[in-house]
Amino acid sequence: MNKIRRSLIGAMAAALAPVSLVRAQQGAAAGYTTLQNALPVENPAKVEIVEFFWYGCIHCYNLEPLLDAWLPKLPADAYFRRIPAVFNERWAHDATIYYAFDALGVLDKLHRAFFEAIHKDRLKTDNPAALNEWLVKNGVEVTKFKAAMKSFGVQSKVKRATQLTTGAQIDGTPALMIQGRHTVSVDQGRSREGMLATADTLAGMVRKSFAGKK
Repeated sequence: MNKIRRSLIGAMAAALAPVSLVRAQQGAAAGYTTLQNALPVENPAKVEIVEFFWYGCIHCYNLEPLLDAWLPKLPADAYFRRIPAVFNERWAHDATIYYAFDALGVLDKLHRAFFEAIHKDRLKTDNPAALNEWLVKNGVEVTKFKAAMKSFGVQSKVKRATQLTTGAQIDGTPALMIQGRHTVSVDQGRSREGMLATADTLAGMVRKSFAGKK
């Protein structure tokens, strides 16, 4: 797994909100981690499943085909969203690219293609000339893309992704978080398939908790 010390440099460090969370369960033996204080979700009425990922992570890239097969099977009361993990400035840069794609309305078209460019064609995302060439080749106007990267909306989302990465207390990617309460890594699941199976189990636990509140 990609394990990088959680130390943000300069402005990224300032963006972090202090979060006091205690792991009730942790380590591969537990199978998943439960946070004592749940993180907020976008829709509390449904089961939220979040993937923390990094474009430079080969394990995240290899997970994509499995997600393609798994996501259509999610129940109607569950939804999935991605959060680019941010552990340092390089990861923040790639998170900004992800949210710029989203702001320009090209995320669905370019998400997988960008992964392919990095892991098959060896695109260096921190090489401006190479990135610009790839953008043009894929129909993205470089000027608009740069403006999107600098926009308040995109920068705010990167800050939030940074806070959530720290709040979830993950130490690598890919990792899944269910309802802002439980996290599972590939190590804990013992395989990519095992991680997804654990996420299904955790989603079922959350679903039962919903039923108990009715």
